[in-house]
Amino acid sequence: MDDQKTESPQSNGTGSRSFADLSTPIYGLFILGILYTLYIAHQIVLPIILAVLTSLLLAPLVKKAYLRWHLPRVVSALVLVLAVLAGILGLGAAVATPALEWAQKAPEGLSRLLVGESEIMRQIDKVSQSAEQVEKSVEELSKDQGTKPTTVVLQTDSWRSQLMSKARNGIAGLALALALTYFLLVSGDRLIRNFVKQLPRSQRKTVLRITHDSQHQIAQYLAVLGLSNTSVGVLTGLICWAIGLPDPAVWGLIAGLARFIPYLGNMLTITLLAIVSAISLDVLWMMVLAPISFIVLTTIVGFFLEPWIHGFRMAINPVIIFVSIFFWGWLWGPVGVLLAVPLMTVIQVVLKQIPRLRPVYRVIAR
Repeated sequence: MDDQKTESPQSNGTGSRSFADLSTPIYGLFILGILYTLYIAHQIVLPIILAVLTSLLLAPLVKKAYLRWHLPRVVSALVLVLAVLAGILGLGAAVATPALEWAQKAPEGLSRLLVGESEIMRQIDKVSQSAEQVEKSVEELSKDQGTKPTTVVLQTDSWRSQLMSKARNGIAGLALALALTYFLLVSGDRLIRNFVKQLPRSQRKTVLRITHDSQHQIAQYLAVLGLSNTSVGVLTGLICWAIGLPDPAVWGLIAGLARFIPYLGNMLTITLLAIVSAISLDVLWMMVLAPISFIVLTTIVGFFLEPWIHGFRMAINPVIIFVSIFFWGWLWGPVGVLLAVPLMTVIQVVLKQIPRLRPVYRVIAR
């Protein structure tokens, strides 16, 4: 009996230690399961996340319209959702037609750049000649061995069908996001209040504080970014017009929209301006004028004007932001790239408000 009594605490201690040792792998598997679910169910998850972020941005406007002008939430929410839809359709119509025209002109312009006795053409000719020699040697070797090369035919959908499929999925997801945004604007506050009532009193203030801070941070971030991006787009369009680039308004619009993607958006705009300038202009110094002007403009706006306009900077380390862009882009594609910074804004608010997760916030903070 004494032996049994002395063994039981050891077994309990061993059991508790083994459970503690297994807790970390279990949490890791749980996180991997969540990521896999987000990847598989992206057609449903993405519209929901987009609707939640949009409702966080527009909810203060609906509340202000109700308190100041006694405008029903149903009316103000409908007006805001229709305004968002009109803006999306307007931007799409403004960019789509010139973009398609440039997609048709780009191969011709690039081929015109590569014509002549340039170093690029000489390197391409060398590569073509080497490929032809390798092909001839393979054919001779197969003839000597008495075998014929096997032709492999891969059946894939055409790019047009893939594009149409993605467009249909995108339109369906956008419609779902806008519809869910409307219902969140109308009844979201009631849903949050009902949810908070089910929590212990000690946690109610934390949940309300997270919701309020998320609305404030996202609205602040998008307001500053929208104002600065509009100024950058207008000035870029004026520079393109002064240089003589075709469709200067389109390039200004693309420059303003691309800046919503940190770092990568600026790189994309610089590359597009360089290609368009090289295709459209003949003088070398004019070709580099538009990209260099955009670099100087974004540097001035990013380092001086944006902090002065609102005194706002992301409280997250730039390395974390850069990694999050690649992560969400890998998980959800271009939409994930656009949602990376707003998602990180909400995540940092949650980490900051929950005491157990506050050390993680201190690690990723600027």
